[in-house]
Amino acid sequence: MRTALALLAGLTLLLSPAPAPADGPQATYVLRVPAPLGESAERLLGLGYDVAEHRDGADLFVIGNAHTADDLRADGFQSTVESALPASQQVPRSPDATTYYGGYRTVTAHLAHLDEVAAQHPDLATVVDYGDSWRKTQGDGGHDLKAVCITRMAPGDCALTPAAPKPRLFVMGQLHAREITTGDLAWRFVDDLVGSDLTALLDDLEVWVVPIANPDGVDIVESGGDTPVPHRKNAQGTCSSGPRGVDLNRNAGSHWGEVGSSANRCSEVYRGPRADSEVETQALQALWRSLYRDTRAPGDTAAATPDTTGAVISMHSYGNYVLFPWGWSTQKSGNDEALRRIANEMAALSGFRAGQPGELLYNASGATDDWVYDDLGVPSFVWEIGASSGTCGGFLPPFSCQQDVHWPKVRAMLVSAMKAAHKPY
Repeated sequence: MRTALALLAGLTLLLSPAPAPADGPQATYVLRVPAPLGESAERLLGLGYDVAEHRDGADLFVIGNAHTADDLRADGFQSTVESALPASQQVPRSPDATTYYGGYRTVTAHLAHLDEVAAQHPDLATVVDYGDSWRKTQGDGGHDLKAVCITRMAPGDCALTPAAPKPRLFVMGQLHAREITTGDLAWRFVDDLVGSDLTALLDDLEVWVVPIANPDGVDIVESGGDTPVPHRKNAQGTCSSGPRGVDLNRNAGSHWGEVGSSANRCSEVYRGPRADSEVETQALQALWRSLYRDTRAPGDTAAATPDTTGAVISMHSYGNYVLFPWGWSTQKSGNDEALRRIANEMAALSGFRAGQPGELLYNASGATDDWVYDDLGVPSFVWEIGASSGTCGGFLPPFSCQQDVHWPKVRAMLVSAMKAAHKPY
């Protein structure tokens, strides 16, 4: 069976700006690994393998090099080669380029787009600089971390206070840098909010969009031009034998350091040296705390109060899933019934499957969606967008797939989320 990961053919194992090994770029292999739900899957992730967010029955898929099958065998896992992806060289981009890989926008283009929308629609949109990426804090390039607030502007709107008058939907893309579908869909959502029938829903709702939550990581991805570098993490840290950086979706301080993450800084699921260590994580959490009231008491079984408003969507790829807390365990949250209802409503519009991560994929700790619900009580969801096979599947679908395949499904789910944000519980 051909999986969507075969679409990565031609990409190099060069997942960071660090030099390639002395013997040159290496081929990438996609390995099918029997790892049923539960202990086997969690051990595979805990060992630090690059496990795709896709499952086929009892099998998961590991991305690796020529030595990965031997490493898996030594760790007690059998594997078969699903596909062999030949190495290729990066093709330098023009420093003035605003697109790559057939039309995907660069980080610079995304940030400029937010400013342009706010300038053209001052009655609807305002841009908020909520922090700096790690490289910018080091004086080594990098970017501002930017969000756009979109609503029918009235006094008190888009203020950084949990006491703002309207409920808030928050949508972000490319927390995992290589998941380029999600940044493009965020761009389309912004344009739709200010130029379509969706504008009518903004009289009593604020929509906050962060199209690129991990800009340093996306810089690495887009540096490959027509062969994007499949980098997942941010750019903080070093590694001599794999990708640099910290997995921002394992760094959040909700059950940090537990299942589904790794202490190995070369792992794709490296959780960082401590909970909330990364500036991108800290900035997002500060922004969320400024936008939402805390309506949930401490404890894994406590429920948020019925007067909770808002929702947070983190778009990822791929697998066609709608996921909700808890992700660190299959234990049910205090608001499981409502979260499950909202997730099922979204999934019904797109043909996705809904459930907790451990019900559909594997458990993983330190995720942003768990943090949002844990810390604030706000309903939070992860959308894994894209099929596991076919032309438009995987991390790097052709740009045409966004308009023709992904956007119609995701737009319907976004409208559903806009409506749910008013009284989710």
